[in-house]
Amino acid sequence: MTSMEKELESPLSSRVLACPAQGRWSSFQLVDEFGSGEPYAGLAYVVIDSEGKNYDGNLDATGSGKIADHFAGPIALTLEKKYQGEDMAYVRAVNRRHYPLEITELQVRAEQTRYVNHNSTRTKENPARTCADEFFQVEVRHLVQHVSHLPPQVYSLYPTGSGPAKIMGKHYERGVVLMPLQHTVLEVRPMRALRPMLSTDPAFCALNLYQLALMATLSYCPFGQEPKKHPVETKTVSFPVKPTVGNWFGDALAKFEELGKVDATQEKAYYPLFEDVPYSRRLEVVPFDPTLYSANDPQLGVDQEHPANIHFFDDRISGKQSTDTQAFITHHDELILISVRGTYELIADGLRDADAFQVPFEDTDSKVHRGFYEAAQKAAVFVARYLDRFYAGQKLLICGHSLGGAVALLLSEMLRRRPEGYNIQLYTYGAPRAGDANFTLGAKDLVHHRMVAHNDPVPSVPGTWMNTKTSVFGTGAVLTFVNVPVGLSVFVAGITNWTGEPYEHHGTLYHAMQVQFDRNEKSMILWKPGCDTVAQHAACSVAIQLQNGLPDRPSLLAQLFSAGSHSMVGSYIPACWATLKRWQEAQTMKRPIVTEGEFKWVETALLSITAQLRYKRGQTRPDAYVRHDEKINVALNLEIDRIQVTIKRLRKLQCERTTEQQVYGSLSTQPEQLSASLSRWLAHAENQVVEQLAMAPTSKSDNGLLASIYGHTVGAPHKLDIDSYI
Repeated sequence: MTSMEKELESPLSSRVLACPAQGRWSSFQLVDEFGSGEPYAGLAYVVIDSEGKNYDGNLDATGSGKIADHFAGPIALTLEKKYQGEDMAYVRAVNRRHYPLEITELQVRAEQTRYVNHNSTRTKENPARTCADEFFQVEVRHLVQHVSHLPPQVYSLYPTGSGPAKIMGKHYERGVVLMPLQHTVLEVRPMRALRPMLSTDPAFCALNLYQLALMATLSYCPFGQEPKKHPVETKTVSFPVKPTVGNWFGDALAKFEELGKVDATQEKAYYPLFEDVPYSRRLEVVPFDPTLYSANDPQLGVDQEHPANIHFFDDRISGKQSTDTQAFITHHDELILISVRGTYELIADGLRDADAFQVPFEDTDSKVHRGFYEAAQKAAVFVARYLDRFYAGQKLLICGHSLGGAVALLLSEMLRRRPEGYNIQLYTYGAPRAGDANFTLGAKDLVHHRMVAHNDPVPSVPGTWMNTKTSVFGTGAVLTFVNVPVGLSVFVAGITNWTGEPYEHHGTLYHAMQVQFDRNEKSMILWKPGCDTVAQHAACSVAIQLQNGLPDRPSLLAQLFSAGSHSMVGSYIPACWATLKRWQEAQTMKRPIVTEGEFKWVETALLSITAQLRYKRGQTRPDAYVRHDEKINVALNLEIDRIQVTIKRLRKLQCERTTEQQVYGSLSTQPEQLSASLSRWLAHAENQVVEQLAMAPTSKSDNGLLASIYGHTVGAPHKLDIDSYI
């Protein structure tokens, strides 16, 4: 046993060096997972020895350094030089007013390296091990001072030990401790992260439809920050619970873990298309460090800031003025993502959904749904505060489902009217109407892609004629249970808009229509129908109360009792996934989205409906109802014209080839990155499943198409329920 080995094994209390020995040497090398030291060449380092003496230098072209003459005992290695380059993404992060990041040159170099294993699991063998006396797997956080902005630590197959650090005693503050008289190789884990791929092109694309459906669903989850207690009195926070917003963006994706669960009830995993990006380009959760950031000081009490209250808005517990609204926000250097939660608390959200009294919007002549507007106003304060801190010209991508879609629409228009000139792109799913005709006209420049799953009842409310007054509405609802005739009359008076503009939908409708050809084959078309008959906003259908053959969907009451069509996990996410797969197939096979067979059946059905409308148009009555019938005929003529537009739109889809831009938006201009992301996505078994709704039909179909659309065969006797068209 050498004298040094004896020295290290002896108890600390017995080692008293009256005259510390000098002349020791230590060498070290930083390498990536491929064994190359080139990524770390030239980096400045600082070493402190067991007597507290500092040594500085720069790594050579192989990422190596050496201390030739230091005091006996271990040494601690750090690489803490701040980033001094000119990459504006880093410059902005380092110099921003709020939560500036302590980015080092080491971090930037580590972000430029890659994983050997595409799933980011640790390597078992590294070529550089063959020339090492000691070999450790480390992370940037082990070599720098400030770590709150860095990814959480992951497991290591070759971890550093704690023993040598104890030997250094009071002179050890941080860094990786190396033993003397040895060459130590440090494999630095790449600093890469995953982020959901999102197109910043305002045009609709199947990729954003699917990705933002997942983000809209994630808004139903809590933030999941630990500790939950406020103010936070610990020095750090964590996000261990899955699925939660905090875990997604503050933990798993930051560690390069793929996630496919956005709802605790999911039985099937739905993975976003993730892209591999430098860690600092991820969707960010800001750091928490009470020492570094004064706003994190727990002594601030209720005014203390932490990731949960910066990124997550939860208005469910704010007292009498609560709107029960929930949303999250995050960003990277290209975009800011905002997601608003839909109906969750049945009573609280239901009352807000029902509060359809029209109120002025943003000091304009437009009127909007009071319940949705109050929620949007609360969310706007939260979002504006975030944008004032972190907006640097990024695109704003906003999404929401159901109630969240209506709130997201009003929020988006409020933001669009701000002087900053935000570039906004909005995707909503199953959203109800939120504003009147004037609002829709005033917000015409807002890019809004609105998806509706067929048979979803929620987009049919509030009725175009509704203008609820809570006091009257509530009284009527109670009276209905006591005295049905009286209660219903008061109820109707409370929800009828006798004056003003009617409620209207905003945005471009994308309707997901399932087509059942026979028992063994079905498909789904996502398209933009121009007629109310398909889109189910049919004022004319309400007016004429058709009796013989015009298709309708099940009554609203029946739909509400089987509301699976409105569910994100049960309806919208599968439909969006199927759309992406179907459009991918069409683009790869260089064919249209709609097949010839689908077009023929839909065209035949719409022509049949047109004939029925024309027949009904001739049934006017020469009595006191002539004026009423004239209004009906106007509505019928309008709907007939719209059906012709719908047929033309479908014919266009049947002729046009699907482009890569329609599928992937702006990501189509990044073929290498897109290819890598698709390979990762398709590696999941869930994305290789043969699903009929995600494929073009291959066999001839029968005339059961409309039966699948409307619940019965065209011409077959059925009972029309006006409630189904509100």
